[in-house]
Amino acid sequence: MTRKSFSALAILCAFAGVAIAQMPTPGPEHKKLAYFVGTWKSEAEMKPMGPMPGGKTSSVDRVEILPGGFFTVTHSEGTGPMGALNEMEVMGYDPKEKVYTFDGYNNFGEHEVYTGTVDGDTWTWTGNSDLGDHVVKGRFVVKVVSPTVYTFRFDYSPDGTSWTNVMEGKSTKQ
Repeated sequence: MTRKSFSALAILCAFAGVAIAQMPTPGPEHKKLAYFVGTWKSEAEMKPMGPMPGGKTSSVDRVEILPGGFFTVTHSEGTGPMGALNEMEVMGYDPKEKVYTFDGYNNFGEHEVYTGTVDGDTWTWTGNSDLGDHVVKGRFVVKVVSPTVYTFRFDYSPDGTSWTNVMEGKSTKQ
């Protein structure tokens, strides 16, 4: 090994040691996500929205926190007016933007990206929702009722100013 290579390796090792010593830890915002960890049974009533029919929905949502404590992962299995629903969701917190993050993927080929805030016992997520041939603004609101119950609703808006409710429900921790 040349002296130059050895010096470069020594510098990299020194930086690696610094990086290991300064591993990030979850902040209080990340720790709030722990509320959702567990198995939840959700039931809701959907109103017709665009090409989607209305009706009852139900799901079992299994939520775990990834090692490190920065993200939760949810695996949902349920049924609704359009048939079986299988979804995987990842929630986290972006300290640079100071917003919660949500990415959801389902068996209908949808990928939803939302950002959220929490105010007291109310979580509000906003983003875009695909309604077949067009995209609308979506708002998902979760209200924590107790350590084992939360209610939720989904609203949509063509422009993000005037909202129409299309789903309301309740989740109970099993």
